[in-house]
Amino acid sequence: MPSKRKTTIPESSPEAINENLGKRVKKLRNDRGWSLEELATASGVSRSMLSEIEREKANPTLTVTFRIARAFGLTLQELIESAEASASKIQVIRASDRAQVYRSDKQHEIRTLSPLNLEKDVEFYEVNLRPGGALRSQPHFEGTREFLTVELGTVRIESGTDIEDLAKGDSGTYRADVPHAIVNTGKEDAAVFLVVIYR
Repeated sequence: MPSKRKTTIPESSPEAINENLGKRVKKLRNDRGWSLEELATASGVSRSMLSEIEREKANPTLTVTFRIARAFGLTLQELIESAEASASKIQVIRASDRAQVYRSDKQHEIRTLSPLNLEKDVEFYEVNLRPGGALRSQPHFEGTREFLTVELGTVRIESGTDIEDLAKGDSGTYRADVPHAIVNTGKEDAAVFLVVIYR
């Protein structure tokens, strides 16, 4: 599994705020019964820019955000905080989201079930192995362990010089700070759920 840690995006960062600012601006505008033209006149921000912001296609500067806040009679902080507050605290990863596919080739497909935008001490994956397929990994950070549950088929776990065979419903945990592998030992596809824990 990947040993490169992901970059954290703090909840109060511009990236996180912009994801919800558009929805907040649109709600405030609709609550007042304003058209985009009316908000443009009140704020001094162009109609096209406002449309882009509401559709979350633009990352407004602080100056633009300040003008929008002032048009609604809010401070910049109040507008930003209200945008943050409107954000859902539930992150959903849909089965159809191909962006979550970490790797796919003739031997296996790896889909990450963890949010991509967070640095994590724990990562969660779904791994599908073709017959004869193997996922071989170099050592991760010292102290890293992996936990695996077999959902379908039979697999062999290799961790350093240790080897164990697992069947459907079996689970195993092993060191991942040494060379390690998950190998499909059956004649059909194998599927496992894999948790990587960094220490």
